[in-house]
Amino acid sequence: MPNPKRKHSKSRTGKRRAHDHLAAPTYGNCPNCGKPRPPHIVCPECGFYRGRVVIEKEQEE
Repeated sequence: MPNPKRKHSKSRTGKRRAHDHLAAPTYGNCPNCGKPRPPHIVCPECGFYRGRVVIEKEQEE
């Protein structure tokens, strides 16, 4: 297998790794209860998704 002829510099390695960072998760507000939730996911607080109840949650009083 071919081997590199010279060592890659730290700046060249850093340029290659510049896009390898983790992205922070995005959140939106639930239109029903207003709590933050990830997009395209059922709201864990109220169980709503796309305007209807998907998961029945018990009301705490």
